[in-house]
Amino acid sequence: IGRKSSTYRWECVRGSKKQTKKVSTMGAHGWSSARVGWVVWGYFAFFCGELFPRAEAGCRVRKSPSCCTGRNNDCFEYTRSKTLCYCDGYCQKTGDCCEDYRRVCQISAIDCEVGPWGPWSPCTSSCGVGSTERSRQVSVPPRNEGRPCPDLKQRRGCFGNAVVCRRGTANTSVPKLLPAALFQNSHLCRSQKNARTPSYCVYLRVKRASVACQLKPWSAQLVKERLVCAECQGDAMSKSDRCGGDGIQNIRTFWSAASVPGCHGSWVRETSSEVCRCPRSSVLFV
Repeated sequence: IGRKSSTYRWECVRGSKKQTKKVSTMGAHGWSSARVGWVVWGYFAFFCGELFPRAEAGCRVRKSPSCCTGRNNDCFEYTRSKTLCYCDGYCQKTGDCCEDYRRVCQISAIDCEVGPWGPWSPCTSSCGVGSTERSRQVSVPPRNEGRPCPDLKQRRGCFGNAVVCRRGTANTSVPKLLPAALFQNSHLCRSQKNARTPSYCVYLRVKRASVACQLKPWSAQLVKERLVCAECQGDAMSKSDRCGGDGIQNIRTFWSAASVPGCHGSWVRETSSEVCRCPRSSVLFV
């Protein structure tokens, strides 16, 4: 959609015909009427220019800034014929640029310049898949429809492999979970190892749970930011008498529900308690 322009004109031509007609009677001196008319018109144009000098016009006479970026209806000037024209970048689309726009504004266009890339940030995950990013700063911002700035940030995937992960490799595996009530019924038998090895409890703060966890009541409790008690019984223990995947302090690890397809998430270990039993509403490592 274009912009409407108002036109104002003034001319210094009034009375020119009368003067020409009057002088044309001087043919007695041997000059033809046409020749006299040209002479008079020349003098008239000269004095008209002296008395009424042509006004400056266009983008070059604007006060700073001479040119504007984008669409700015306040960035206007007048042509020599007093027609409204614009000095913003949008005038190239609407076709109402001042005559000197391309000469003044395009030459003064300044492209964006950026500095070098900074270092990559640490991986967001100390153990497992995460992301890292780097950034750079604008050293010269674009002006007058200059080339815009390129991307100022870059991100890529990474895999955290801190020393603490290597020390606790067994604890960072993905454990399978089942409801604690399933194995705490009095009529269920316990194996000899389970009977002689005391259970311990791990308290973990859920950080993420998939939508599929809502399919069953026991897994529906695994919601974001809830503190969950996970019990490790003898049957689920490894040779180190610990359950694989019981987490590392303040580091996010992952879990999945054994009897609920698609139910999985992550949590962070906060505390643990030796020789204890979790409530029936909790979960077990299997």
